[in-house]
Amino acid sequence: MGTYLILVGLLSMCSLCFSQECNPELLQNEDFPGTDILFLYSPDAEHCQQRCTQHPSCQFFTFVRPDWTRDQRHFYCYLKSTSSGQPNKRTPLLGVTSGFSLKSCNPEPQPCLSKVYHNIDFPGADYRFFFTADYEACQRACTQDPGCQFFTFVNDVFTPENIRYKCHLKFSWTIPTTSIVEAKVGVVSGFSHKVQMGQNFVTVCQGKLFPSTSIPGDHLLALPAASAEHCQALCSAHPSCTYFAFVSESFTCNLKNNPNQMVTRATAGVTSGLPERFCQLDNSWTEQALVGVDFRSSDIRYQLMDDAESCQMNCTEDPNCQFYTYVNESFFNPDYWRRCYFKRVITMPSPPKVTKLSNVVSGFTQRNCAVHTQT
Repeated sequence: MGTYLILVGLLSMCSLCFSQECNPELLQNEDFPGTDILFLYSPDAEHCQQRCTQHPSCQFFTFVRPDWTRDQRHFYCYLKSTSSGQPNKRTPLLGVTSGFSLKSCNPEPQPCLSKVYHNIDFPGADYRFFFTADYEACQRACTQDPGCQFFTFVNDVFTPENIRYKCHLKFSWTIPTTSIVEAKVGVVSGFSHKVQMGQNFVTVCQGKLFPSTSIPGDHLLALPAASAEHCQALCSAHPSCTYFAFVSESFTCNLKNNPNQMVTRATAGVTSGLPERFCQLDNSWTEQALVGVDFRSSDIRYQLMDDAESCQMNCTEDPNCQFYTYVNESFFNPDYWRRCYFKRVITMPSPPKVTKLSNVVSGFTQRNCAVHTQT
């Protein structure tokens, strides 16, 4: 654990040196070789740039375009980082596009992704499908469905014929999913007061929790969560979650799926509950400081501060910070006292994979484009 904290500290100190200049330019046929921290899929360089922007430590990227011919890698988005914040090398390379994070450009927390992609498939992440007349109708259905983040539509000349006109609605997380949550003496964690924990609705609701109750079986997904309320927000965001069970000792949020029945059992240390789909849940829990809880990983940087309250306030004021962990003077290692770690994860619509496929059309929800289309 001590070695891990030292590495985190060194990376965080380096992050203070990263370039703060806003540079939105996309560099066609230019590669930033090496220094990869992660590879993801994106349908184009703009989407890759947004993923880099939302990743906690990405500073620049290289995207492998569909016209790449050296091998079968297409739509690869390589996220990259260096201690200087600049690429170590720049080389000409056909079929790639490179660029920089937009963290310094005051980016939108949920960018408008207005393009549609012909002959490109977003395989996986399906939760619902039906038939529509065209891809425009499929995109409208995705936009109107709160659980949909992106879609793939099968057009009228696709083979086999029996799935022509099929519209596949797909899901990815749009609320922060903390990577690791654990008990630890000497730290305080919490969320930015501006963090979005779901869509905004006019109707307000309280939500239903069942204390000291578990719901065995019907497992869908297990995620780290800070509280039962956080778990409820995760369940409410996932279109396939019918109920959940939060285990407080391990900070585990067990999402469940069974629309036919719900069998409960009295169990100490477990809180279960139901999702809310079309109303505004009470998010006051995001303003509570969690004493003795660590949100490990996902660090953007750290700053020295006098107390956890200052850490929370600065996280709220920073548009890139979604949650934080503050190290106080009861922590076992004084080298880390007073450090406020700013943290974030990717919350933009993100297909798990992108591939070429003839006679399909893929795209994203237009909910985030409402302001843009009105101006």
